[in-house]
Amino acid sequence: MTTDPAAVPTFAELDLPAPIVQAVSDLGYETPSPIQARIIPHLLAGSNVLGQAQTGTGKTATFLLALYEHLLRNPAPADRLPTQPRALVLAPTRELVIQIHSDAQELGQGLG
Repeated sequence: MTTDPAAVPTFAELDLPAPIVQAVSDLGYETPSPIQARIIPHLLAGSNVLGQAQTGTGKTATFLLALYEHLLRNPAPADRLPTQPRALVLAPTRELVIQIHSDAQELGQGLG
């Protein structure tokens, strides 16, 4: 992977829907981190991925952005009950669940 900052795509160039790009921008993020730039295209293509990076590099946001992209591009059926989940996120510890929940709420504001 290149370390040239000019080579890092924007979130819009990762083919994320405009509402997601706006949500990320509203949080003050201009460009994806290296792990995000490498992994998001594979997630959007439907691939299974395994990524490893330091704490605080955006791994949680990476899978949440891909999840939100899927939910936005694939609306719920009209007969879906509000109590029926559209996604299930599993995590190994309570602390990680709390972090993911917080990140999901922050990233998901304004997405519906």
